Amino acid sequence: MTRISLTPPNTLLNRIGAWYSRRTYGKVLDPGLAVGHNARVLLAYVRQERGAAKWNSLDPGLKHIAVMVAAARINCSWCMDFGHWEADALRLPMEKISKVPQWRDHQDAFTALELLVLEYAEAMTETEPRVTDELAAALVERLGEAAFVELTAMVALENFRSRMNSAFGLTSQGFSDACAVPSQA
Repeated sequence: MTRISLTPPNTLLNRIGAWYSRRTYGKVLDPGLAVGHNARVLLAYVRQERGAAKWNSLDPGLKHIAVMVAAARINCSWCMDFGHWEADALRLPMEKISKVPQWRDHQDAFTALELLVLEYAEAMTETEPRVTDELAAALVERLGEAAFVELTAMVALENFRSRMNSAFGLTSQGFSDACAVPSQA
């Protein structure tokens, strides 16, 4: 059960947001409805998301698994649901994506670089973050500084999203129902 109404004020901004969301995702996103109660927060959130969508120094697959492991670590079911749908849209292998939450038990499914990215995103997500100098140096060496900065920003952004969605009590919105998510059985 959500901790905030998903019926924000009927403002022009919220109507435009709902229209854009339906056009882009096929439905109105619950986080947008929740944040829609505060126009300034909503505008800042949209600006941040639109800006982040233009970042292109980091491989989209690496970016996505970093976001997914952060969402899994925070246990944001909304973000995991949406993340599976996004992975499907990016044509990432769903067999691999389904293993991201338990990546340490499935290390053979990931490349050495992917394992570094997963470890880094998880370490950043901890409260207290536990990123080591060695881990950061290994990623800078493999990715370059621009992609490392983007990776760090994406994990921080996902921490913001996941923690906010979890605090609002948002849960799955049915996005993963539209893609072939392998069973965890």
